[in-house]
Amino acid sequence: MQCALEDKLAQLEPGVHHRVVAAGRTDAGVHAAAQVVHFDSAGPIPPHRWPAALNGRLPQSIRIRAAAEVNSSWHACYSAQYRRYRYTIYNGQIPNLFLAPWSWHRYKKRLDENLMAAALSDIIGEHDFAAFQRAGSHRAHSRTTVQDVSLVRQGPLLVAEIQASGFLYGMVRLLMGQVVAVGECSLSLDAFSSRWRRVRYSAEILFWLARTSRFGCLLTYFRVCCFKPLVAQGEPGSSCSSPRPSHPGCSCKPVEHHRLGDQVK
Repeated sequence: MQCALEDKLAQLEPGVHHRVVAAGRTDAGVHAAAQVVHFDSAGPIPPHRWPAALNGRLPQSIRIRAAAEVNSSWHACYSAQYRRYRYTIYNGQIPNLFLAPWSWHRYKKRLDENLMAAALSDIIGEHDFAAFQRAGSHRAHSRTTVQDVSLVRQGPLLVAEIQASGFLYGMVRLLMGQVVAVGECSLSLDAFSSRWRRVRYSAEILFWLARTSRFGCLLTYFRVCCFKPLVAQGEPGSSCSSPRPSHPGCSCKPVEHHRLGDQVK
């Protein structure tokens, strides 16, 4: 998505180097429903015209929902208050062809949504979630704050949502693999709690998942909320790797032109 946006921005403002900064990076296979990005513009296109100008050039899989001019101190990643992920599981015996591309078909046992909700409630708060972090992360630490969780069953469809100040690399997939094990009664709530609280790294959890099942891959990067909303009526993902403008090691130059915030689907 970043490459596509930067390529089309270069077409609209030739000769200007555009660097798109997102609220967070998503893992492969994650669908961003409300990603937030910013970029600096010195051209004549007014903020409200950017969505139409970009949407006419972008592939159909990327759409700009809104754009607004923001202060140069506003940062898509560091001004965000939370990120929210949605994970969907289809628990019916017969696959649903319409939901198959967007859900994990888990059908051998009926999942106990009450046990799964209890497991998710256990992670609320600030904790070290190293047990749910895949190898290869460049984060300095593995602490983050889970602010809200929910799990709702709608017939055979289970929808879990997790909101946090930030997410570790691979965190939601690893977490939901364990939560499903709780829902299938192959892992107790006590074992779930002690496992993630005492496991320093994710190797043990990955080994357990490999022994028991192939776990899901369908996530939606559902919402990012910023300190300053992009648009008054709008709803504004994982760690941000972009340098913060005020960071001592930042190589960013002072901004002397307009900064635009886009909400991308």
